[in-house]
Amino acid sequence: MTMSPWQGRELGTRTVSWTERDAILYALAVGAPADRLDLVYEERLRVLPTFALTLAQWAPDALGALGAFDVTTAVHGSQRLLVRGPLEPSGELTTTARVSAVRDKGAAAVFDVEVSCDRFTATWSVFAPGCGGFGGERGPSVPRRPDRPAEHALTVATHARQAAFYRLLGDRHAMHIDPEAAKAAGMDRPFLHGLCTLAASLLPLAGVLGVHPAELVELEARFAAPAFPGDRLGLAGWAEAPGPDNPGDPAVRFEASADDGRAVLTGGRARFRTTPDRTENTDA
Repeated sequence: MTMSPWQGRELGTRTVSWTERDAILYALAVGAPADRLDLVYEERLRVLPTFALTLAQWAPDALGALGAFDVTTAVHGSQRLLVRGPLEPSGELTTTARVSAVRDKGAAAVFDVEVSCDRFTATWSVFAPGCGGFGGERGPSVPRRPDRPAEHALTVATHARQAAFYRLLGDRHAMHIDPEAAKAAGMDRPFLHGLCTLAASLLPLAGVLGVHPAELVELEARFAAPAFPGDRLGLAGWAEAPGPDNPGDPAVRFEASADDGRAVLTGGRARFRTTPDRTENTDA
């Protein structure tokens, strides 16, 4: 097997900071209602763990800027997040990034960009057409859905301005706001950020599991197709029994699909803590 010259590439270190306003804007952008004071009011604020992904967005952008792939055609293929500790309502973190793997899919390559700090490790998998064929390993196959009916059938209602709001959190790729840029990326209109769709799905999932969304420990999902602002998504969830990957915490595997049957999120898995990991407000 041949290794890509990008594999193992260090992308540097960056100190990122945020304020209560950023964390509140994020919660609103991913669908938190105005009466969830624990998510949108500074006096009771608990920061959603997926907010960390906006703080680490610089890393996949940096790899694209180095010329590893064509930023106009590459797409976000999947996301993983491991939470090590809660984010304060405002703060600062030093993050370090590297290309942890490059997988050869033939006509395309998948670049895994890993961002780490003392609070989380986040891994972007970027699907890059035209970058494969170097003789490397293909990597793991797509996770299969559970072979039983879903225990949870939920709805995620997106809204027409959601992509425009989410852009304010740092991912300002033009394809999410500019119709011409969306067409260049193969879409007929601007589409919702995959990370926004993913975070929006976690809110109802945490609700049916009876846990606070801020207690997220692990998350992964593949972006099968984009959702569009205003889509009403069907969310299917399968409760996960304790096992090698789950010590007994509330966990769920999930998928999301659009009204027209398009699979939007596949291979999803989320695990939450059973007890709060902080001494501040724990409103649910």
